[in-house]
Amino acid sequence: MSWQDEYRSKLTTPREAVRCVESGMRIFIHPGCAEPEALVEALMGRAPHVRDVEVVHILTMGRADYIVPEMEGHFRHNALFIGGNVRQAINEGRADYTPIFLHEIEALFETGAMPIDVAFIQVSPPDSHGFVSLGVGVDITMTAVKNARRVIAQVNTQMPRTYGDTFIPVSKINAFVEITQPLPQLKKEGLGPVEDAIGKNVASLIDDGACLQLGIGGIPNAVLKNLMGHKDLGIHSEMCSDNVIPLIERDIINGRRKNFKPRKIIVGFLLGTKKLFDFVDDNPQFEFQPTYYTNDPTLIARNDNMIAINSALQIDITGQVCADSVGQKFYSGFGGQVDFMRGAAHSKGGKPIIALPSTAKNGSISRIVPMLDAGAGVVTSRADVHYVVTEFGVAYLHGKTVRQRAQALIDIAHPDFRKELNEHCERAGWLKREAVAFAGAR
Repeated sequence: MSWQDEYRSKLTTPREAVRCVESGMRIFIHPGCAEPEALVEALMGRAPHVRDVEVVHILTMGRADYIVPEMEGHFRHNALFIGGNVRQAINEGRADYTPIFLHEIEALFETGAMPIDVAFIQVSPPDSHGFVSLGVGVDITMTAVKNARRVIAQVNTQMPRTYGDTFIPVSKINAFVEITQPLPQLKKEGLGPVEDAIGKNVASLIDDGACLQLGIGGIPNAVLKNLMGHKDLGIHSEMCSDNVIPLIERDIINGRRKNFKPRKIIVGFLLGTKKLFDFVDDNPQFEFQPTYYTNDPTLIARNDNMIAINSALQIDITGQVCADSVGQKFYSGFGGQVDFMRGAAHSKGGKPIIALPSTAKNGSISRIVPMLDAGAGVVTSRADVHYVVTEFGVAYLHGKTVRQRAQALIDIAHPDFRKELNEHCERAGWLKREAVAFAGAR
């Protein structure tokens, strides 16, 4: 049978495709902007016929109706990284969260610690050789596909064909559902003066020829905006957003000086808009790889001058970073922060950076705090932290004493909170009143 005949024989409707889901199964959903929404919607119609189905994925950008209260008992979500569409359900106890480093997730599938019964994925139409592409998201999905008992693919003409470890032969997929619809998109965040100031401070740490890892949100976007005067930058990152496009078009990001995978933009998935999806379509500059590859600290470290830029919700005065919770309320996840912080720390000329605004809630609370909130989790330990950047400057903590760390972090805290931080350090015996150069509150 030709691949064309095999493909046609496997074509079905979303409703028929999800009939394979039975009670007690574990379902994997292609995350990010690759979420197969038609299959997820059809799965909800299966609810009256199933119980205790676990839905597993990292952050998704589409709908997550399996977490609504009416679905309790039928479906239960297990988040390996928490997105905004499931956060409330997790904190209300209707869904679960598994803290784990991003580069270690796929081992759960491979070892059988988290076996996958059915994988729902979204792919490009088959090429002339009978291969579909995972398009904008290889991430942990390729490994899930390889280890799932059954694979259902939503074939979307709007999914780009991307290069790297993205291709799956028609023969390895059990059913296909054809559809044409826009991919889920990440809304662009506006940049305010705080983000722009942080972006400038981070950009001052980046030399020409550096290799970048950038996360999600306003700060990474502000950093990219402030790199227009740089030369020969590279990317080795778990993800990319729209803001890399101007730098690529101006030949600023070209990977020319990369010593590991030169000239290639190494990435696991995209979070962006149709503009980015169209840009990567059939674009050989981009090489998509699974997360176990993109986030392996030993491979990250092979890039000389590796710059890892990550954010935080809070950082205490000794350098402990909370990035996955607000107090006891879970917010996101470990993600790739520690993977890249450690990889950059072992890179020749590398710089691990934590960048965050000095305050939250319209300036009413400090993000640099005497102690993390009760229940707040430490994602990055104080020993892993090197650079901390706010809109007020750069603090370098690696190899510093607690006293030196405290002073450095007070210096980049918002002026309104420096007195409070200083007084805490005095009570703890870390700083002496007469030794502190305290600027005072504004």
